[in-house]
Amino acid sequence: MPGRDEDAPDAILGGPHLAGRPARAATLQGAIFVAVKAALDRAGAAATRRFAGAWPG
Repeated sequence: MPGRDEDAPDAILGGPHLAGRPARAATLQGAIFVAVKAALDRAGAAATRRFAGAWPG
């Protein structure tokens, strides 16, 4: 029946208290991605320096 409260978008999303949950999850995922990428880049640079004896360039 149209006009019922459970048909409202907030009811579908779980209410206003869950509205920020996807944003927090995306922020956490981004932070983890950046940390892992930085660690891998640093490890790659260290391995290149060990293998080549000097930084190329």
